[in-house]
Amino acid sequence: DQGFKDEVLIHGALLDIDVEVVRRNPADQGKGFVPQPKRWIVEQVNGTLMLHRRLAREYDHRPDTSASRVYWASIANMTRRLTEPAPTWRDALELAT
Repeated sequence: DQGFKDEVLIHGALLDIDVEVVRRNPADQGKGFVPQPKRWIVEQVNGTLMLHRRLAREYDHRPDTSASRVYWASIANMTRRLTEPAPTWRDALELAT
């Protein structure tokens, strides 16, 4: 959110974390909803991770256990993307034209 960008930058600097704020393109003003490129990717990744049952709620007490579950879910997502064939809807679109 653009309203909290200064607070986030200050908090990140206190924790010695580099924070990058993606700025809106002035040409997109007034065009309605235009997702920011990097934000869209982050939301996409978080959405696919939430499809894993153990990540939808926080059941673990130790942060390293939670982090390992995120790694396992990411590995599962990437493996599925690399090994499965292309979605069937792509073939259907080509046949329809």
